[in-house]
Amino acid sequence: MAKNKQLRVTLVRSLSGRVARHRACVSGLGIRRMHHSVVVTDTPENRGMINKVSYMLSVEEV
Repeated sequence: MAKNKQLRVTLVRSLSGRVARHRACVSGLGIRRMHHSVVVTDTPENRGMINKVSYMLSVEEV
C-alpha cells in the first residue's frame, strides 16, 4: 500500500433490512445516506470494513 493512498467510498444499496454489524461498518466509514461519498485513507481497518459490506458500496481510488 502507498503511504497516503485515498479511497472514495459511495453507498449504492440501501441499509434497510441489513444486519446490524453491516450498518455499523457503513457508519464507521462515515457514510450517512444513499449515494453519499466519503474519502477515507487506505488502511487495513478501513479495508476490512469495506470488504465486509462491499456488496453495498462502490469504491474507487482517488
